[in-house]
Amino acid sequence: MNLSEIEPKEIMPGYHGKLVHGERMSWVFWDVEKDAEVPEHQHDHEQIMHVVEGAFEFTLNGEKDTYGPGDVVIIPSNAPHSGKALTACKLMDIFSPVREEYR
Repeated sequence: MNLSEIEPKEIMPGYHGKLVHGERMSWVFWDVEKDAEVPEHQHDHEQIMHVVEGAFEFTLNGEKDTYGPGDVVIIPSNAPHSGKALTACKLMDIFSPVREEYR
């Protein structure tokens, strides 16, 4: 498969993801619009977020920070987290197990 052949899905307002699913994980390539927000939430999935481009404000367990290109955040299972794109961003997320609701 090639990412150029995957149609993006708007999973939440301003978050356009190209989704790749394996047997035990999901990998999402996000194009995020400036000012798009993810409200605080938590899930059973472990998550690793990588900022490819842009500035992304992210809060994990009540601690807020701003992340940029090359930054990686490990989000444990059931940890409350939220985010906001301070600029247009490109992000990658890996989830384990598979995010069935993203299929």
